[in-house]
Amino acid sequence: MNSDTIDKMLSLLKIDELNDMQAKALEAAQQDRDLVLLSDTGSGKTLAFLLPLLALMDDRTAGTQALVIVPSRELAIQIEKVFKTMGTGLKVTCCYGGHLRETEENNLIEAPALIVGTPGRIADHIRRNNIHTDGIRTLVLDEFDKSLESGFEEEMAFIIGSLRSLQKRFLTSATAAVEIPDFVGLGTVQTLNFLSGEKTERLTLQQVFSPDKDKIETLFRLLCRIGDRSAVVFCNHRESVERTSTLLRDKGIVNVFYHGAMEQQERDSALAKFRNGSSDVLVTTDLASRGLDVPNIRYIIHYHLPPTPEVFIHRNGRTARMDASGTAIIILSPDETLPSYIQEEPETIELPATATLPGKPKWTTLYISAGKKDKVNKVDVVGFFTHKGQMKKEDIGLIEIKDFFSYVALRKSTVTHVLQLIKDEKLKNKKLKIDVAK
Repeated sequence: MNSDTIDKMLSLLKIDELNDMQAKALEAAQQDRDLVLLSDTGSGKTLAFLLPLLALMDDRTAGTQALVIVPSRELAIQIEKVFKTMGTGLKVTCCYGGHLRETEENNLIEAPALIVGTPGRIADHIRRNNIHTDGIRTLVLDEFDKSLESGFEEEMAFIIGSLRSLQKRFLTSATAAVEIPDFVGLGTVQTLNFLSGEKTERLTLQQVFSPDKDKIETLFRLLCRIGDRSAVVFCNHRESVERTSTLLRDKGIVNVFYHGAMEQQERDSALAKFRNGSSDVLVTTDLASRGLDVPNIRYIIHYHLPPTPEVFIHRNGRTARMDASGTAIIILSPDETLPSYIQEEPETIELPATATLPGKPKWTTLYISAGKKDKVNKVDVVGFFTHKGQMKKEDIGLIEIKDFFSYVALRKSTVTHVLQLIKDEKLKNKKLKIDVAK
């Protein structure tokens, strides 16, 4: 892969040049050794393994040549999106639980050059002979500290044991203190350690003290202080996520919640609303600490204390990414103290005596009952709403096209009128369900 090809891909990704970590990873991947890449969250590890992976694909007609395993479906989707944006001309298929396996089976009939997926679904496809492993020579374990945890061990051992032609293993993580099991089969290893070991200068660390053991009132007042800036609120349990979200909504804070027990479409809807500005607050478990594809998150709020330093790192990694800045805020109840792994003393912030609700979001998300598999694309959606809905383009926000449905953000003030105008109209010659997303 020559420099002109790389420059073209970077241009498509709107990146000026490779950072030092990415350049070193590309160089190291050409050597006959397995590679372990340690680098801070938000430093660009996805590109750091996709470029070397492409360089190792020397036969474009050889079926599936590479497999990327990740701990969450959101991370899988994000990697697939980056790969497609790079304009490689190679087919990629994403495999994960929570949606129809049959859709993936159809995508696997013509073997993709690259498969990205979660352990359970990848193992299932291998057992069903939907994935042919004979030609897979490169394996990437992204966020391996999570994907090699005990809950995934059996499936991971089965998958790796099925890759009999494997020549290269590429492991990435944002944390170093992880023992790599023997079943991974690492040979001679080169480790690239770009972990700073320090909080990024772009990340500000703060703390706020709750006078009560139940911290919901303090969280409410903190969000009022933050205003309409984007914030992710981390809780340790799914039940706490839903309780916190409900209590905030009862107090007038527009928010969405997100955790692993939700159906895939519910998760997609929540993330779409957070990404497009229909909600400035996302209440979530640590599921969202990895692979959450939301740019410009300004605040990370630790409503519950992170149980380990690794969780703390990954939560904070959702903000202050690449060249952006961000703030992480820890809420402490009277009987809580800072975990010992937080070395520096955070700045203490005082909350105003009077809480003023943030302004309501200016966007509303609409659900459309058609997607990529129905040949619907973003141009179709814009054309439909500008012509049939008589909308100005500046009143149409972020559009997300999934396989079988889509989301579009519209200026909230236009929604009632637009829904009235389009209620009997067709998109791509089909009468579709179009309504405010639940």
